[in-house]
Amino acid sequence: MKELTVNAKTESFSAIKSFVGAELEAMDCPEGIRQQLFVVIDEIFANIVSYAFAGGEGSATVRLEAESEPRAAVLTFLDSGIPFDPLTMKTPDTSLKARERKIGGLGIFVVRKLMDEVSYAYADGKNILRTVKRF
Repeated sequence: MKELTVNAKTESFSAIKSFVGAELEAMDCPEGIRQQLFVVIDEIFANIVSYAFAGGEGSATVRLEAESEPRAAVLTFLDSGIPFDPLTMKTPDTSLKARERKIGGLGIFVVRKLMDEVSYAYADGKNILRTVKRF
C-alpha cells in the first residue's frame, strides 16, 4: 500500500496523477485502466476540493493498493472534511439534455460506471471513499 497526502487544492492534481501513474505502471496496469482511474481521480478529488472543507483549508490522502487475485487496483480517498456519502446522490437522468438536468451527481455516476466496486464509510473523523478496478 502506498499513499500520498496533499492539500485539497486544484494545484495538487498533478502530484496525485504522477503518484498514481507511477504506481500503476509498477503494477503493470493496462493503459486503458490507467486512463479510467485518472478520470476517477479527477471526479473524486474535484469534489473534495470543491465541497469537503466549505471553502476552508484541508488535506486529502490518496491511497493505492494492488490486489493479486483477481488483479485489481484499489484507490481510496480520505479527507477530514464535512461528512458526505456521495453514494446517496440520486442517479442523474442521462436521457435528458445537459441543460435540462439538475446540477450535481454526474461525477459519482461516472465513477460508479467506471469502477467495479465503490464504497463509502465515515470513520475516525474521515470520509473514506474506496474504489476497486479489476484488470
